[in-house]
Amino acid sequence: MKIINCTPHNISFVADNGDVIRTIPASGILPRVATSYTTVATVNGIPDEATVYGNVEGLPTEEPDTILIVSALVANACKNRNDLRVPGRQVRDEQGRVIGCKSLSRPC
Repeated sequence: MKIINCTPHNISFVADNGDVIRTIPASGILPRVATSYTTVATVNGIPDEATVYGNVEGLPTEEPDTILIVSALVANACKNRNDLRVPGRQVRDEQGRVIGCKSLSRPC
């Protein structure tokens, strides 16, 4: 099975003992959900906006025996796709920074 990382950073999969099982480098393919914003109010001088999500842009077509790792926003916008996964169960270091994940996850 081919796995393509369509996020802007490398993704490391971490075992329960903390060892990195595998790192999948960023591919340079960056699908995104189109967004538009409308200011609906101001709260203490800060714009309060409504965000409207549109179509997904830059997502490769589905191919046999290929999984694409994408953002949760992209995956949720494409629930009809069987090839999309997101990083599952994040692993953080002592400072709370994400250093990897435990699995691939299928958004429902």
